[in-house]
Amino acid sequence: MKRILLFVATNVAILLVLSVTLRLLGVDRILNEQGTGLDLTNLLIFSAVVGFAGSLISLAMSKFIAKRSMGVRVIEQPGNATEAWLVETVRKQAQTAGIGMPEVGIFDAPDMNAFATGANRNNALVAVSSGLLRGMSQREAEAVLAHEVSHVANGDMVTLTLIQGVVNTFVVFLSRVIGYTVDRVVFKTERGHGPAFMITTIVAQLVLGILASMIVMWFSRYREFRADAGGANLAGRQNMIGALERLRHGHATPLPDSMQALGISSDKKPGALARLFMTHPPLEERIAALRQAT
Repeated sequence: MKRILLFVATNVAILLVLSVTLRLLGVDRILNEQGTGLDLTNLLIFSAVVGFAGSLISLAMSKFIAKRSMGVRVIEQPGNATEAWLVETVRKQAQTAGIGMPEVGIFDAPDMNAFATGANRNNALVAVSSGLLRGMSQREAEAVLAHEVSHVANGDMVTLTLIQGVVNTFVVFLSRVIGYTVDRVVFKTERGHGPAFMITTIVAQLVLGILASMIVMWFSRYREFRADAGGANLAGRQNMIGALERLRHGHATPLPDSMQALGISSDKKPGALARLFMTHPPLEERIAALRQAT
C-alpha cells in the first residue's frame, strides 16, 4: 500500500507542480481571456503541455537518473571474464534484435534484479545486480539479459512514456472541464473562476489521476509478458522459465519507486487493490504464460 500511495502521489505531484508553474508563467490566463466561456482548443493544448512535459523530461533523463540512483557502474572495458561475457552476450542479443548496442552496467546489490532504460532503442542501458550474477546460472542470466534487451527492442520505455503523457493530458483536461462546469453551473460564477473551480479541479485531478495510473500499470504488466516472450526467443524458452523460477524462489532487490516498472520483477504481493497498481504480473502468471506458449 505504501508503494501504491507513493506512486500515485508522485504522478499527482508532477501534474500539480507543472500546472502551478505554467499558471505562474501566465499560460493558464489564456483560458480566462474571454471572461466567460471555455476555450477547449486552448485547454487541450495547455493540458498536453502539462501532461507530456514531466513524462518526456523523465524519459530524456532516464539513463542519468538510473545510473545515479542505482549506482550503476558502466562497463567501459571488461575487467574480468564475467564482465566480458556480460558485454558480449548483450552485444549478440542486441544484434539479433536489430537494435544499437546498449550500455551495459552492474549495480551493487545482494539480491537478484535487472533493468533496462533509455530514451530510444539505439541508446539504452541494460544493468544487472551483482547478486543476480552470483545467484543465477549463466543460462538464466542470459535469459534475464534477453528479457531486458527485448524491452529495448519493443520500445517499451518510449511507449510507456507516451501512454503516461496521453493519460496525463486527459486528466488535466477533464479535471478542468469538471471544475469549470461545477463552478459555472452549480455555483453560478459568471466571470473568471471562483473558489469552487480550483477545489473541484484538484479533487477531480486526484480521482482521475488514480484511474489513469491503473491504465498505465495495466500496460506495464502487459509489456512484461511481451518481454518474456522476446527473452524466450533470444535465449530459449526453458532458460527464460528457469530465470523466472529462480526469481520466484529468491528475493528481488527493491528498486526505487520511480524505477519499479523498469526491473525484471517486482517485490509487491498482489492483493485485490494492489494488483491494479502492480508494475509486473505475478511471476507465477508469467511462468504459466511461457509454458502455455510451448
